[in-house]
Amino acid sequence: MAAALGGLLFGFDTSVINGAVNSIQSDFNLGSAAVVITVAITLIGCAIGAWFAGQLADVWGRKPVMVLAALLFVASSIGSAYAFAIWDLMSWRVIGGLAIGIASVIAPAYIGEMAPARLRGALSSLQQLAITLGIFLALLSDAGLARAAGGAGNELWWGMPAWRWMLLVGVIPAVVYGLLSLTIPESPHFLIRKSRNKDALAVIRRFTSPVNPEQRLKEIEESLENERRSTYRELRGPALGLQPILWIGIGMAAFQQLVGINAIFYYSTTLWQSVGFSQEDSFTTSVITSIINVALTFVAIFFVDKVGRKLLLLVGSAGMFVGLVAAAVSFSQATGSGDSLTLAAPWGPIALVGANLFVIFFAATWGPVMWVVLGEVFPNKIRGLALGIATAFNWIFNFIVTLLFPIMSAAVGLGFVYAGFAFFAVLSFWFVKALLPEVSGLELEDKSKLVRHKKPTTA
Repeated sequence: MAAALGGLLFGFDTSVINGAVNSIQSDFNLGSAAVVITVAITLIGCAIGAWFAGQLADVWGRKPVMVLAALLFVASSIGSAYAFAIWDLMSWRVIGGLAIGIASVIAPAYIGEMAPARLRGALSSLQQLAITLGIFLALLSDAGLARAAGGAGNELWWGMPAWRWMLLVGVIPAVVYGLLSLTIPESPHFLIRKSRNKDALAVIRRFTSPVNPEQRLKEIEESLENERRSTYRELRGPALGLQPILWIGIGMAAFQQLVGINAIFYYSTTLWQSVGFSQEDSFTTSVITSIINVALTFVAIFFVDKVGRKLLLLVGSAGMFVGLVAAAVSFSQATGSGDSLTLAAPWGPIALVGANLFVIFFAATWGPVMWVVLGEVFPNKIRGLALGIATAFNWIFNFIVTLLFPIMSAAVGLGFVYAGFAFFAVLSFWFVKALLPEVSGLELEDKSKLVRHKKPTTA
């Protein structure tokens, strides 16, 4: 749970901008393009942080990198709240992105290495639960502060408008994450890499409780093949220059974003205002959606180790497709554009139901299970680098979707945009069915052997 709190900051920091974006646009007198960049620029930092997180974790250890992420979160929250110009705000948001990217890699890597096979799916899903809680807390905080001030742009305390307090609140979970990171043990995989086998054995005995701790230690040693630090050379393979398993990880990371989940969470308040909801109702609707997101994550935690990763993902792809089609058809009936967009009855409620149906299936499947897969599917020798690269691609596609969503919505309409998301939901179904291996119930060391000996098309 301590490691997964990085996911809470991940969800909080990426979603807190939701309630502040309109006030930021007004206070800094921004055009629509500048607003989009302000929202999306964090994701550039996320991609950079994710890319290097695995390498830092292999050199420094998992714990120090978690503490680094917490410090960056604190700095970003304070700097963003007191930003005096738009370039200053963007700079602090990039720093926050570095922290998010680091946390998004370290949590699944650490949990995957610490958890026993029978519990790893559920424990790895805690990160997504923390992400959804972070989103919920961010939207709830935004709604509460906006309500207290009578609007996000109105003055709240000490001469600061509510939107600045929205960004400053992130200091609290960041400090909690940093303090808890200091209390947890280092990963036995990292300790073995540093020839600290005695310490690694003590961690294995106390926290992972295998039947034979010495045998588990030996298995980890053998899986690491006596390497001390993985390099990019080990990622090379016959499939377009990379190992097939890395392409599978990149594909999983990309599809989780291409179905459009963050288009809903980053722009939900603005989106619902555009189709006739008041600002207060839009905040409330966004909070309700985030509650659904949290609640349904427990479905994945309960079922992921019982029915397997692959089946959950297939069900999720099918359910997301249905919800996205409902939203696409509804928004195709919209009249007007921009702030004057309206949905006549019954299309408004149908759009809301479709969007929330999509969130339900995403939260119960692709949201948490993608992180479970990334945390366990790579061989031990390349896990740090491969997980960092795959997560970086997740953030890159997050950036692309976030940047293009308002542009494409204005150019072709929300109906076509949601239809595009539905198309990627169909592709994600095919991708999982055809390419993803089912490796539930195996220790990480067993998975490494499986991946090395499977044919490229299935591994």
